[in-house]
Amino acid sequence: MKAMTYYGASDIRFEERPMPTIIDPTDAVIRVTKTTICGTDLGIWKGKNPEIEATAKEKTGQWNGRILGHEGVGVVEEVGSAVKNFKKGDKVIISCVSRCGTCENCQKQLYAHCQNDGGWIMGYMIDGTHAEYVRTPFADTSLYKLPENLDTDVAVLLSDILPTGHEIGVQYGDVKLGDTIAIVGSGPIGMSCLLTAQFYSPANIIMIDLDDNRLAMAKELGATHIINSGKEDAVAKVMELTNGRGVDCAMEAVGVSATFDICQRIVKEGGNVANVGVHGHSVNFEIERLWIKNITLTTGLVNANTTGTLMKSCECGKLPMARLVTHRFKFSEMEKAYDVFKNAAQEKAMKVIIEM
Repeated sequence: MKAMTYYGASDIRFEERPMPTIIDPTDAVIRVTKTTICGTDLGIWKGKNPEIEATAKEKTGQWNGRILGHEGVGVVEEVGSAVKNFKKGDKVIISCVSRCGTCENCQKQLYAHCQNDGGWIMGYMIDGTHAEYVRTPFADTSLYKLPENLDTDVAVLLSDILPTGHEIGVQYGDVKLGDTIAIVGSGPIGMSCLLTAQFYSPANIIMIDLDDNRLAMAKELGATHIINSGKEDAVAKVMELTNGRGVDCAMEAVGVSATFDICQRIVKEGGNVANVGVHGHSVNFEIERLWIKNITLTTGLVNANTTGTLMKSCECGKLPMARLVTHRFKFSEMEKAYDVFKNAAQEKAMKVIIEM
C-alpha cells in the first residue's frame, strides 16, 4: 500500500509499505477513506520527536521509518478474535488515542496514559493513518461508529482536534459563564477551543494570532475581539480590553515560547493558563511574578473522553466544524497536501482533507 513515512528530521517519503495485519486479538485493520494532517505531524517532520526513532531501536533493534497520521475515518476490513463491538464493513471514526479500558489510568479516564501500550501511539509509536490501511489497537474502546447523518469531513476532525481543544483548552481552563478568555493561536486547535468554549457562554473571547486570514475566520466563528500580535502589543491590548485585569483563562494553542509568554502575562489573579500546544523546547515560566497570583497552570494530552458527546453536538449542527476545512486533496496528492499545510499562512489553509 502507499503511505507517508517519516524517516528522520526533514525526511518523509510517500512510498510503498507493507499492509498492516492483526497482531493482537483486540486489533482491527481499517481501510482509511479520509484523513487529515495535524500540526503534530508537521512537528515530527521537522524533527520535534526524535524519541520515535530511539524507541523503535530500543524495542526492536532497528529503524524502518514510521507511517505518520493519527486522524481519520474508514471502513473495518478485519477484526481480531477478541473484538466484539465492530465487524467487517462497519464505518468508523478512528480516535487519536488508543485505550485498553482496564488499566489504572484508563479507569481514571486518563486514556492518554494507558499503561498497556496505549495512549497517543498512532503515527508516533506505531504506524498511523496516512496510509491506505491502518491497524488500530484496542478496537472496541478506541473506535467510534460513524453516524449516517454526520458529515465525514467533520468526523475526521473528531479524531483529535475537537476533543483536544475542548478537553485540554476549555475544560482544563475551567471556562465558565461570563468569563473573559483569550486563545493564543487561531489554527485548527485554537479554532476548536473557540468553538467548544461557546458551550460555556464566556462573555468575551479574544483571539490572538499573526495571521489576519485566520483571525477573520475566528471573528466569523464567535470571537468577540481579535488581535494581530505582529502588528500591535498583544499583552497591552488585552489589558486595555480588560480594564487592566487580564483574562480568566488564557489558552496556549501553538507550542512556542512567545505564545506561552503572552498567556502568562495576560492571566488575571485566580485565573487559568491552559497549555494545549505541543512544545519542543523549554519556555521561561515567570514563577517569581506569578506565585502570588493564585493562578492554575494545566498541560495535557487529549484523553478523548468527550469525543462521543462532541459527536452528538456535531450531528445536530451545533458545531460548524466543516468551516475549518479549506483544502481537499486526493491521496495521490499527499505530498502536495503536506506542502500546503506546512505553508498554511501563504496558502490560507486551516484544515486539509485527504480523500482515498
